[in-house]
Amino acid sequence: MANYDTIKIQEELFTRQDIKYRDFQAGLIPGKTSEVMIGVRTPQLRALAKEISKAGDYEEFLRDLPHKYFDEDQLHAFIISGIKDYDRAMEELEAFLPYVDNWATCDQMSPKVFKKHKMELLKHIEEWIKSDKTYTIRFGIGMLMEHFLDEDYDIKYPKMVAALRSDEYYVNMMIAWYFATALAKQYDSILPFIEGKKLDVWTHNKAIQKAVESYRITPEQKEYLKTLKIKAKKGDNRK
Repeated sequence: MANYDTIKIQEELFTRQDIKYRDFQAGLIPGKTSEVMIGVRTPQLRALAKEISKAGDYEEFLRDLPHKYFDEDQLHAFIISGIKDYDRAMEELEAFLPYVDNWATCDQMSPKVFKKHKMELLKHIEEWIKSDKTYTIRFGIGMLMEHFLDEDYDIKYPKMVAALRSDEYYVNMMIAWYFATALAKQYDSILPFIEGKKLDVWTHNKAIQKAVESYRITPEQKEYLKTLKIKAKKGDNRK
């Protein structure tokens, strides 16, 4: 059985390096430069995560935080996403979340086993969205969006998200994304949040923008949502 420690994993990543992709990606993720990016494409990262998970000997890598490279963070997220035991997946996730520092790693991490343990997951979501860490909050909102907008939907979940207030762009963007998705899936239930202006101005308008861009919203709904946009005052805009 191969021992996938940090050194071996870095070697494996560099054998899959794509310099042009690295440089392109560095421009997409704030705070990440080509110096901390190797340039491994996502399908290859997912394949390597499966290979490492099958080998089973990767504990040292998971413990070696923070990682040096963005690609290591991505690989770590994909390994966690594939863990089949709920308790183990949650344990590894809780250990890793404080080190997640970008939207890509945050949004691409989604343990499959969570689908079978939604009530246990909900308790953690409630804690994550109270965090003072941008990407822990964002991850919590993302889990609500992924797992609690269909058959397990309850009005209390959008109320939780609407109550959040943050100066962080990547938190507010996820709130907007949540409400745009919620409008597509639970339009009648979610519309009052928009009509009642339950979000801050920037997030309110961004949620409407994203909903209007969605193919899952009807033309009639889109036209009505456009009438609900709020004229931003000075200081409402965020970079």
